[in-house]
Amino acid sequence: MRVLIDYRPALRDRTGVGEFVHNLVTELATPGLNSDLGQEPFEITAFSASWKDRLATAPSLRLPPSVRTVDCRIPVTLLNLAWHRAKWPPVETLTGNTYDVVHSPHPLLLPTRSAAQVITIHDLDFLDHESHTTKEIQRDYSALVKHHAQQADHIVVPSRYTADEVERRLGIPANAISLCWNGAPNWSPRDHIPHPGHLLFVGTMAPRKNVNGLLDAYKQLVTEQPDSPDLVLVGTNPPNSPWHDRVIQPPFAGRVRCTGYIDRQILRRLYADARVLVAPSFDEGFGLPVLEAMTIGVPVVASNRGALPEVLGDAGLLVDPTDS
Repeated sequence: MRVLIDYRPALRDRTGVGEFVHNLVTELATPGLNSDLGQEPFEITAFSASWKDRLATAPSLRLPPSVRTVDCRIPVTLLNLAWHRAKWPPVETLTGNTYDVVHSPHPLLLPTRSAAQVITIHDLDFLDHESHTTKEIQRDYSALVKHHAQQADHIVVPSRYTADEVERRLGIPANAISLCWNGAPNWSPRDHIPHPGHLLFVGTMAPRKNVNGLLDAYKQLVTEQPDSPDLVLVGTNPPNSPWHDRVIQPPFAGRVRCTGYIDRQILRRLYADARVLVAPSFDEGFGLPVLEAMTIGVPVVASNRGALPEVLGDAGLLVDPTDS
């Protein structure tokens, strides 16, 4: 079975969707997986298109040798505009090959002449908070997601919460949706409990991640308990974000550290040295940091919104994200 997967989300900083794409490609190309599933062998193609980011030199690229790669020098915004609005060019034209399945890791289809079209919808937060998204998402996602989802041959979602949202809001029948929870990393449990450790937040610092609410709570904590652990925020912190200047002012100065994007090895160490992971999001389609923390035995405090209760279960503390 010939499968093309859009690898572009993993080209740069491999955040949630990028991590999903990288591991999807890697695992589908694992020798023996096909026979375990009782299927014919997968022939996996990782597709990329960018004007300046090359697939062969991507820092995240550690793909099995059996994965075929296609790296087109086409600006991302130009290709997405043509794909989303004109449904052209088909991937067969760009790659010089034919496929049985083409898989888009975002809610909009990849154009193809004859392959089955599969999309992954991680969440539908962009429908409710369009202004918090990128210009391209504002231009295309809200306007096109329902039509593309209804045209797809199948839809993959990472949680029951997202499955229900896709069925209800996009009018997709349940039998066209497959629930495939994200997998845990291959990390061993940590062998010590850090003292004093730090409080840890991991995620792209979009408004729905509720970083301001986390800082409100942390301000109360250090005011009442001055010896509380420091707070480490892992993720890109844009200069125009509402908390960019806040974290360098008292009482956060010297106590809150923003790391920016970091690689997986450093991230694993920050988890291992954490006293607790805090995930206060207003909405999540899954919540991979919660799963990563639980994998190595880090206690979790998470929001009671979105898919977080589904991922955490009774293994941590659920809180109201509006109540600092």
